Amino acid sequence: MAKPALVLVPGLNCTADLFAPQVEALSDIAGVTIADHASDDTVEEIATRLLAAAPPRFALAGLSMGGYVALEVMRQAPQRVQKLALLDTRASADMPEDAEIRMAAIKMAQTGRFDDIHGVLWPRLVHLKRVGDKELEAVVRGMADQTGPARFIRQQKAVIARPNFEPGLKAIHCPTLVLVGDQDAITPPFMSEDMAEAIPGARLTVVADCGHLSTLERPEAVNAALVEWFSA
Repeated sequence: MAKPALVLVPGLNCTADLFAPQVEALSDIAGVTIADHASDDTVEEIATRLLAAAPPRFALAGLSMGGYVALEVMRQAPQRVQKLALLDTRASADMPEDAEIRMAAIKMAQTGRFDDIHGVLWPRLVHLKRVGDKELEAVVRGMADQTGPARFIRQQKAVIARPNFEPGLKAIHCPTLVLVGDQDAITPPFMSEDMAEAIPGARLTVVADCGHLSTLERPEAVNAALVEWFSA
């Protein structure tokens, strides 16, 4: 008998390695696949590609940009999603200052300074206590190297152009987990609190001593939350 399907959507500048601990933890109970989030120009197109590749019914989890894609999937085909997990993400569109930061990163990538972007982003991606964690940093840097400047630029432009998903949250009726690191500097906990309040019946999990990359920073806590969510 086939295992229930679970589609994971990585964040911007990330690869399947973002979910390596979760794939290992969930593989006994789920048929896990990683969505392609790096081949299209808009969040809408990424969601359409995901839906074309996914089975008729599946559970869906996304982190950061992956959460934006997951929310777009819910807009396009909510009837196909059995369960939803939104990790370290937000439903609101970018503020002007957010877009400015993204455009500055795009310019760096376009002018041959892609390698410098990691040094700018790294202190904001993880908890302060993990900034000196060379093993964790090597994983994150490796994902960026695999992504490369062209895909990074494409992803940033897609994120800038994404819609505001807040109005559609109340229409989500599948079992939903909203999870966030308590020290997430990129999508702070209040954003997850707002989403969990707006989505009927959603469960909020705040991971202690954790920044934005919860799946890698605190895999045990994230795995436990996802196993409970998927198994319920």
